[in-house]
Amino acid sequence: MSVTVKESSFVIDEEHLAAQVNDIREKLPNEGPEVLLDFFLAQTLDPEGIRALEELAAAAEAASTRIVLRGVNVEMYKVLKLAGLSDGFSFID
Repeated sequence: MSVTVKESSFVIDEEHLAAQVNDIREKLPNEGPEVLLDFFLAQTLDPEGIRALEELAAAAEAASTRIVLRGVNVEMYKVLKLAGLSDGFSFID
């Protein structure tokens, strides 16, 4: 018997950040043990985006899914840190 580990990855753009993150949150139970969000197209976070990421972090914790954020710039990381969300995600370059 073999076990398949599925990793999902998504490119997040700044214009649709909140909507994309909300879509991912809704599909989270089907996405596997790890989900990678690539933020190289997003440079800022608005309040809707922060709220969507907060809800994603809570859903990921409930689903035992690891959320990895790639391409997060320093300013975005600071916002996530100040919002108390940085511990809910893993970060890679």
